[in-house]
Amino acid sequence: MENVLLSVHVVAGILFIGPVAVTASLFPRFALSASTADAAAGGLDAAKLLHRVTRTYGILALSVPLVGLALAAVQGRLGEIWITAAMVLTAVAGALLVLRIVPAQRDALGSALDRRALTNLRVMAGGFNLLWVIVVVLMIVRPGAE
Repeated sequence: MENVLLSVHVVAGILFIGPVAVTASLFPRFALSASTADAAAGGLDAAKLLHRVTRTYGILALSVPLVGLALAAVQGRLGEIWITAAMVLTAVAGALLVLRIVPAQRDALGSALDRRALTNLRVMAGGFNLLWVIVVVLMIVRPGAE
């Protein structure tokens, strides 16, 4: 059971969180091109697609921490500090995605874009990606593991 949970956890992370990291990062570039002369070249369509993928895969990515919690429980590691730190960082990344990134993308698609909003989106996407890098490092290094 442990190997199945670990496999599902890793594969779900790659298939669901990876695309969200990429689409959240690419969205500002295509949203900006949609507001310029490049709009006819498909910038708006690309931005809409990136937003849809960010939102949909963000929902699917909920499976990663859920399976991770089940895995930690099976392994008897729920009390270890690196698991707690990873859970907190995962919650912060999820909140950033749900409360800030997805709504900001939606707003950018529905109104005139300003460069400050797109810059903020870039920063938020970078923060989201950094949080996931830290979580992956915690999963590999396991500081304080017993």
